[in-house]
Amino acid sequence: MSSNRGKRPPLVADRRTTGGKGGRGGTSKRTARPKAKPTRRKAAKGARRGLFGWLLFILLWPLRILWRVGWRMGLAVAIIIGVAVFYTAYTLPTIEELVDGRTRGSVTLQDRYGETFAWRGDQFGGVVTASTVSRHLKNAIVATEDKRFYRWYHVGIDFYATGAAMVRNYRTGGNPLAGAGGSSITQQTAKLLCYGRPFDPEEWESEAAYERDCRQTTIWRKVVEAVYALAMESRYSKDEILTVYLNRAYLGAGARGFEAASQRYFGISAAEVTPPQAAMLAGLLKAPSYYDPTRYLDRAQERGETVIVLMNRAGYLSDSATAEARANPAVLSSAAQANVGRYFADWVMSTGPEFFTRDTTEDVIIRTTLDQQIQASAEEALDWVFENKVRDGSEAQAAIVVMSADGAVRAMVGGRTTETPDFFNRATQALRQTGSTFKPFVYAAALDLGMSPYDILLDEPYCVAVPGQPDYCPKNYSSEFRGAVTLTEALASSLNIPAVQLSERVGRDLVEAVATGLGVVSELAPGPSMALGASESTLIEMTGAYAGFLNGGSAVLPYGLVDLRLLGDNEPLMGSGGGIRERVIREEVARELVWMLHQVVEGGTGGRAGVDGWQVAGKTGTTQAARDAWFIGFSADYVAGVWMGYDDNTPLTGVTGSGLPAEIWHETMRRILAGQPAQPLPMSAPRVIERSTPAADNIAEQVLIDVLTDILRETGN
Repeated sequence: MSSNRGKRPPLVADRRTTGGKGGRGGTSKRTARPKAKPTRRKAAKGARRGLFGWLLFILLWPLRILWRVGWRMGLAVAIIIGVAVFYTAYTLPTIEELVDGRTRGSVTLQDRYGETFAWRGDQFGGVVTASTVSRHLKNAIVATEDKRFYRWYHVGIDFYATGAAMVRNYRTGGNPLAGAGGSSITQQTAKLLCYGRPFDPEEWESEAAYERDCRQTTIWRKVVEAVYALAMESRYSKDEILTVYLNRAYLGAGARGFEAASQRYFGISAAEVTPPQAAMLAGLLKAPSYYDPTRYLDRAQERGETVIVLMNRAGYLSDSATAEARANPAVLSSAAQANVGRYFADWVMSTGPEFFTRDTTEDVIIRTTLDQQIQASAEEALDWVFENKVRDGSEAQAAIVVMSADGAVRAMVGGRTTETPDFFNRATQALRQTGSTFKPFVYAAALDLGMSPYDILLDEPYCVAVPGQPDYCPKNYSSEFRGAVTLTEALASSLNIPAVQLSERVGRDLVEAVATGLGVVSELAPGPSMALGASESTLIEMTGAYAGFLNGGSAVLPYGLVDLRLLGDNEPLMGSGGGIRERVIREEVARELVWMLHQVVEGGTGGRAGVDGWQVAGKTGTTQAARDAWFIGFSADYVAGVWMGYDDNTPLTGVTGSGLPAEIWHETMRRILAGQPAQPLPMSAPRVIERSTPAADNIAEQVLIDVLTDILRETGN
């Protein structure tokens, strides 16, 4: 014991580690055997797995891999989307910059009295906000387009609505991305903004192409749309997003934004619309052209009723208010109901400067010459004649132009229908043979040389030598000859042979000078057939030329634009470019010619055009094989021209200028003149002077005698 004094006895743990195989003082710590305990546990775990364990392991192993990869990829995608949303939100402009994103301006057309009758371009009625529009309009939009828009959990994407829409689209058409949409108001606004891509004319050939491109739906576009919507939600308030939507949405008839649409359809501000009106406007969002109330009012009202029901379900309308709204659907304003003058409006747009009309980037107001009452009369007359006088199914077309004696166009009907886009205006674009409506220019030239309406012409077989061609031998419509006739009788009966004789007598160059001087600018036929209207012209040209007869012999340039100004400006930028021009024939000649044309209606081929109680004058015209039929005439105040025919030049069946065109003219003028005091025509009956029948070989001498006689008579007076 004394030998162990002062020494620490070994610990038990030390013994365990230092003890060797042969007892104390054995092998050192470095030579100790490693423990085998972990190996025994693994073997035990594997032994316990069994068959079921291995099957479960095999089944869960791919899921474990997918989970480990998926959450990492999801995190990466979330980070990318977050960065994209943050960057997009940072680059978004202010609300004020987004409310009016039109690349085109607008044109508002007013009639002669200052009343608006048509719109062109992209109408923008002014900025409205979610707080300034009618609460009914705000509620209608939310109930129809995104009923969860103002919910706290709405982050810009309505996942439920989007998923449901994709399922419906897949079941109906097999394509989840095509068909009914489930986009929230924020997503729709993002699309209206084209995800921040402005219109670039170098990339898109037109604004329409740009908008079609923006509306295309692909998976990638949906991703971009989602990012942009989330960015908008993080940058703007709900009311600010709705404000952009209210000002950007297209609602048909060229109206951009609810303020423009409200003014266009109801003539009031968006702040004043009633529940039925608000419902109709909100209903247009689904398909503006299909539900256009100016064309399909019944459709628009039915769609509005659906929106009323949705407003009731959303709690925005009580049951009693809903019943009242359904019983009293919205109706259009008187201006929107009229919907007149579409051909006229497009013609005026084509006559103005392109940068202020068709391609304007400004908001322009154009005051025009249109008289909506006269326009409605012309449209009603045309419809009445075709409904009551023309066989069902006829594809014949007709056109009407009405103007004042100074060339101010008061009405224009370019055809029987305006349903097709880019429709053809037969009043201004169709070049058609004029037929006997050209004859008054021949008689005007003769009278201007000093001939009298009572001078004698011979209606007998007659031929004109044409160099290098067979002789030209005109025939009358009846193929009969009437012998000696006065100029007045020849014109009233529309005899062809005397007209050609007279043209050859006074000279084709003089006839051409009178016609072109009065406004027939189309190329005239060079031969003797020119006297019979073998040349082509437009209805507006011919009607304008007849205005020269009414106004005393001066040329006119038909016009529809009175002045043009920018919205907000009082001073016009430009005025009319038309009106009365230089004198072409003497006033006394014009007055005598008006008298002769009055005889056409009183006792000649234009009898059906007569209007009870009024002095009217005019001329019928029918071309070869009856491919064109005309009547052009006037009262004391208005000149009106009517053309009828087929677009493909098919001959008319049983129609001449003295028939249906004269009846259309009669129905038009009867409506225009109704209720007005009758006014006499500016005409002078010629004095009867005894003159001999001109011999064919002494025509020049007779003309000279006639001119000298008139000069001496005037000197004596």
